[in-house]
Amino acid sequence: MQILFIGDIFGRPGRTIVKERLPGLVKEHAIDLVVANGENAAAGFGITPTLAEELFEMGIDVLTSGNHIWDKREVITYFESADGNPYSTARRLLRPANYPPGMPGWGIYQGSKGEVPYAVLNLQGRVFMAANDDPFRVADQLLSQTSAKVVLVDMHAEATSEKISMGWYLDGRVTAVVGTHTHVPTADERVLPRGTAYITDVGMTGPYDSVIGIKKELILDRFLTNMPTRFEAATGDVRLHGIVVDCDEQSGRARTIKRIMLR
Repeated sequence: MQILFIGDIFGRPGRTIVKERLPGLVKEHAIDLVVANGENAAAGFGITPTLAEELFEMGIDVLTSGNHIWDKREVITYFESADGNPYSTARRLLRPANYPPGMPGWGIYQGSKGEVPYAVLNLQGRVFMAANDDPFRVADQLLSQTSAKVVLVDMHAEATSEKISMGWYLDGRVTAVVGTHTHVPTADERVLPRGTAYITDVGMTGPYDSVIGIKKELILDRFLTNMPTRFEAATGDVRLHGIVVDCDEQSGRARTIKRIMLR
């Protein structure tokens, strides 16, 4: 089974390059399952129901998110529209599972490709981020609720140490632990000893002539003056960053992990 994970889709530039390049990627790598982090799809801050549906129509099976999931309040209504309806496409948009109980949305999606069941888990770190429930213990709880062997985890976190720790903690229990959030791709992709593919950060799918997606002059002004600044998405040097994981569909163990970068 071939899994493609696309790094944080940032604004219109990110959505555009996904639309242009995803069909070719799927064909070239014989991709079976497409997952992407979409929390920055709406001009860099949040995602709307319309944009989520647009990304699903492009061929993305599951969208993960992180700390920006609530930036567009209409996403709450989108989540609520899927209550009691397991077939709603809204269930394919995830928010971190370790948010407090009772919040709208879901942190796990379970589906199948042909006769192969799979699960996607969304977790958020706690180091240098908002205080939420323990992602390690929440991962244990979610894994006890699925029988799928093919399991991909989006670990949305700031600290590299926390992401690496999650990789080791879940080694042998999930197919892949994929880091997101920092928008800077790392070069540490590997398959851990017990068969879990790992990378600290996939990187951003969006404009790299920027500071993590925002117009660089706005960020520079903020650093130089410390005055409030309205951030706007940049547009130049657009790239698609992702990883392809080849795994055994029976055991769920990863065979290889490969970084992808397209301009």
